[in-house]
Amino acid sequence: MHSSTVTEHWLPHLPAAAAPRASGTLRVVVDDALSHERRLSVLEPVDGAGVVALTTEMAAALDLADGSELDRPALAAALAGATVRLHGADHLFFLPAEEHEPLLRESVPPHIRQLTEGDAEAFAAFEGEASEGDLDDAYVELDHWLVFGAFVGDELACAASMYPWAGSALADLGVLTLPRFRGQGIARQTVRAMSAHALGLGYEPQYRCQLDNLASVALAQSAGLTRLGSWDVVAEEDAEVAD
Repeated sequence: MHSSTVTEHWLPHLPAAAAPRASGTLRVVVDDALSHERRLSVLEPVDGAGVVALTTEMAAALDLADGSELDRPALAAALAGATVRLHGADHLFFLPAEEHEPLLRESVPPHIRQLTEGDAEAFAAFEGEASEGDLDDAYVELDHWLVFGAFVGDELACAASMYPWAGSALADLGVLTLPRFRGQGIARQTVRAMSAHALGLGYEPQYRCQLDNLASVALAQSAGLTRLGSWDVVAEEDAEVAD
């Protein structure tokens, strides 16, 4: 079971006392507190029905009524009719609440530590060897809120970073291992070390990856994270459709 920090952020429209609903069903929730960038989102938990959360403007554009229910094909038709596209869903992974204390007690390997500005040269060399695609996908930056790295000798082999997510007590993480160091469990160790540090600071680690990124899914699972569900949001280029 995930912590209340996770469920209160991601499942506010799915109260625990609600009657069970069929998996694949999506409830429409109109919420004008949503930001412009997230004014239409689709959350599908692993263990039940999901939610389409959207602003009044987006609801009108898609002809969806607050409290109504629809399935995926009906949502796809509504999106197509309004010429609105979704960005592409991410898996949402979190550490189970019962695993927090064991992780906090876990010893950090000596080759893994928090990175600082003093590691700028090693981080620059790391970025210089990584591909542009890998850097974009991982979004690991030395100036993020929390940054950890794993060294092999004097070389930075793996780097991971976090930043607070949407004003919450969640910390969204990215991780990247250079290709020649993959397959050794380094990323798993780095994610767990950084996650433990974040927990100690009062933040819940959050791991997102695209549905077809099987290597990233495997890493999340090996690091002890479990899937809450999938989440999609309106594509950026469609931001002005319903204005």
